[in-house]
Amino acid sequence: MERGDHEPLLDQSPSWSYQDNNALVEEGDTLHCRSRKKPFSWKAPAIVLGFEFLESIAFAGISLNLVVYLADVLHGTTASNAANVDTWNGTTFLAPVLGAFLADTYLGKYKTIAISVILYLLGMLTITLSAMIPSLRPVSCKGTSCPAATEFQYTVFFIALYLIAIGTGGVKSALMPFGADQYDETNPDEAQKKQSFFSLFFVAVNLGVFIAGTVVVWIQQNIAWGLGFGISLACLVVATVGFFVGTPTYRVQMPTGSPLKSVLRVLIVAFKKRHLELPKDSALLYEGEMGSGTDWQHKLDHTDGFRCLDKAAVMADPYSTDLSPATPWLSCTVTQVEEVKIILRMVPIWLTCIFYSASMCQTATTFLQQGVLMNSTIGSLSIPAASLSSIEVIFMMIFVVIQDKIIIPICRKRFQNPSGLTQLQRMGIGRFLVIFSMAAAAGVETWRLSAYKDQKRLSILWQVPQFLILAWSDVFCGIALLEFFYGEAPESMRSLCSAFSCLAISLGYYLNSFVVTFVAGITKSVDGMGWLPADLNTGHLDYYFWLWAGISAINFVVFVALSRNYTHKKVVLK
Repeated sequence: MERGDHEPLLDQSPSWSYQDNNALVEEGDTLHCRSRKKPFSWKAPAIVLGFEFLESIAFAGISLNLVVYLADVLHGTTASNAANVDTWNGTTFLAPVLGAFLADTYLGKYKTIAISVILYLLGMLTITLSAMIPSLRPVSCKGTSCPAATEFQYTVFFIALYLIAIGTGGVKSALMPFGADQYDETNPDEAQKKQSFFSLFFVAVNLGVFIAGTVVVWIQQNIAWGLGFGISLACLVVATVGFFVGTPTYRVQMPTGSPLKSVLRVLIVAFKKRHLELPKDSALLYEGEMGSGTDWQHKLDHTDGFRCLDKAAVMADPYSTDLSPATPWLSCTVTQVEEVKIILRMVPIWLTCIFYSASMCQTATTFLQQGVLMNSTIGSLSIPAASLSSIEVIFMMIFVVIQDKIIIPICRKRFQNPSGLTQLQRMGIGRFLVIFSMAAAAGVETWRLSAYKDQKRLSILWQVPQFLILAWSDVFCGIALLEFFYGEAPESMRSLCSAFSCLAISLGYYLNSFVVTFVAGITKSVDGMGWLPADLNTGHLDYYFWLWAGISAINFVVFVALSRNYTHKKVVLK
């Protein structure tokens, strides 16, 4: 979520306005808004939800089966395919961080979506053409002869792929908060509808993934890749047309400015005052009146950690009777300093999120590569390996209900805690469960290799337990992760902190890309084949899964140690 979702409304805040619906009057350095709020229209959030549903189908129609396309059509190697998918997914989840910055600071959410979706369409069109035009893809395999794609064919394909990554990144960063902007929080009826909007947005995302994982990927592998990509393109075209047609109904907020400026200010002022002595009594540190130096309504209690930053709140002249700092770049308030301390405390927790995300990345690469080699025929029905991701979505929705209706109420009674389980506890459970998912995948792979030696193919249904455990892990950890970064964040930095989860996913993909490339190279130099050869039937993917089970176990232990020593923020209400 972005800062605009939780700021005061137009007539209360000088920092933003509804574009074309308000008159701005400049007085000194402050912009005041004479609000003429556009009436609420259900059409605006409905268009956003429809856009997300169609965009989810479009994106999942590319991402879910990407590793299979690289292998079956472009004839890439196992390790390179996994690395390419991870690198691309990493870029996809890194782009929203840049998109959020641009939306907050320069463009606004509407323009960010508009520009991003144009790039998105260009990428989707190019990738569809690359699958349909014979000269843009290598010829099909004949027996054991599978000519690799040419440099030109790879270039066209990856240009399209990264245009999609940039486009979807911009959309992901701005679409959900843009939809939330359509509701007036001072209106009780609209505020209630806004809560429902977030639930419906979650449903739209997952329903799109489910349809892509069942219908689109089946068309890609059983009819034609070009047709499957074309369906994704068509969905995005409809979504884009609907978005622009709905423009007159939108409430459009102006950019709010980047919270990074506040962080930078504290660091610079603390450095400037590094030679000053800290007072023994922290009450002597400067703390302005409510709203001084910030637009937010809460102050933060002083904490003892990172004492060097407290120097930013030391008055330059301790004998001065003027308690106001001369300029924002000469003194900071205790609250502003504490905001930076919160960021620093969250960083170690965030680092464990990167390793957790890297474990979860296996669903898009090695889990899929494993499934391709298994017997996907159930009766007369052939199940594409990518479709198991849709089964994971179903498990997630079921587990959300189980968690909310059964687990949390039981924990409330057992631990006498209104929330049942804390955010950190739920994140820990998620990290613990992912160990067993990796172990289950390793066990299935060992069994599959043994069956292959006996000239048998193990049923793809044996992959279900590893997806089931991973879905349960995601329900515990994924939702708590968003709540943690949003809830712990200072009010003035919620946009920055909410982007941490996307950045962790991005770096998780990059980490997995590095690990898979490193393991493939090292193990190949040892025995000539390695754990991840082109033909996984001659490798040891099970060893690779055990490696990630070990990494996940270490990450869990580190997380538990960090969470026990974590200091939560303390808000002072005035």
